[in-house]
Amino acid sequence: MAQGTKSISSPVRIGICAPSTPFAQEAADRVSALAARTHPLAELLFDDQCFFVSGHFAGTDEQRTDSFVALANDPNIDAIWFARGGYGAARIADVAVGRLNEAARAKTYVGYSDAGNLLGTLYRAGLGKVVHGPMPSDIARPNGELAVSRALDWMVDGQQSVLEPGMAAGEKYAAFNLMTLAMMTGTKLMPDLRDHILIVEEISEYLYAFDRAMFHLCSNLATHGLKGIKLGAVGDVPENDRPFGESPEEITQRWCKINSIAYLGRAAIGHDVDNRIVPFGRLGP
Repeated sequence: MAQGTKSISSPVRIGICAPSTPFAQEAADRVSALAARTHPLAELLFDDQCFFVSGHFAGTDEQRTDSFVALANDPNIDAIWFARGGYGAARIADVAVGRLNEAARAKTYVGYSDAGNLLGTLYRAGLGKVVHGPMPSDIARPNGELAVSRALDWMVDGQQSVLEPGMAAGEKYAAFNLMTLAMMTGTKLMPDLRDHILIVEEISEYLYAFDRAMFHLCSNLATHGLKGIKLGAVGDVPENDRPFGESPEEITQRWCKINSIAYLGRAAIGHDVDNRIVPFGRLGP
């Protein structure tokens, strides 16, 4: 269930907003229908803001901020589920988290990709239970129901089987899209990752851009007491005009070695239907 907020027989009310780019009503209907079939205790509340369009974004910065804040501050909502990624959450994260009240502290927050800006800011502020996991937008992937159901398994039932399988009890974890986290590094959104195992994944970036982002991230975290880095999926890599010469894992290993950060192997997170759940912070028994 939403991390202990209700008994297993009580409905779990999940507020859904789009802090980045617009969501489609048809996709929302598919997610709601799936939840009704597979997780009858889940009450999905898609905010109208999910369907707003303002240029690239799901509404103006103010509309996206207000939607998130209203849902997070509502004491009758148990969890916040970010509808999709794209770009836009960095523009609102600091202001939005600064407006949260005590009711927001009890909630679970689930998303990944660009939503990592809000996850990181929430974690830095010590607000709520922050979780890297599938979003409603994953319904559009082939077999995307598997990913969406996995997030509901966690929010509604707290199923341990949906966790990233390499996680170990007692360790601290955080998980992000690499490019999102690299851009957060050095800003007021960046959380303290001391003693954490950091898991990163990437999608649709040239390998030279992946290398650049890993250089920036590892260089900045070299003296921050990171426990180590694990690499998730790196998918849909565009073809460069010449072979880069290293795989994503080799790039990660090289920058970890140069910066004296332990490289801890692979992990099952990413922009795909196999994306697993990673709660931030210390994993319980």
